[in-house]
Amino acid sequence: MNNQVKSTFLVLVLVQGLHSIEEYQGRLWDTFPPATFLCSLISDDLVTGFLVINIGLFLFGIWSYIFHVRRNTQLGLVLTWFWIALELINGIGHPVWTVIQQGYTPGILTAPILLLICVYLVRLLREA
Repeated sequence: MNNQVKSTFLVLVLVQGLHSIEEYQGRLWDTFPPATFLCSLISDDLVTGFLVINIGLFLFGIWSYIFHVRRNTQLGLVLTWFWIALELINGIGHPVWTVIQQGYTPGILTAPILLLICVYLVRLLREA
């Protein structure tokens, strides 16, 4: 992986952090049944469950970058594709959910940015 791939991966993780903040401010766990379910698996307090999941996800992304993507390990490439898949789901799922709800849903402002970064990252990986 070249430096452009590595820096784009880091940007993807950082934007995911912003995405989580938007979801937190919009109380995603109150409005999106899959989020409610996942948060309830962690804690009876859905806010705590949401924070544990999203802080954990962010830290996992930073760990992935520092120890694998940046160092060009074989696992780094696997983790990059994992993040691409995860964020493609996020980047497509939020707009679909917003259309179904016919109004603002938590995460819709940052989801398209995640989608664009993923598409760009796939292009970079295919060229490398």
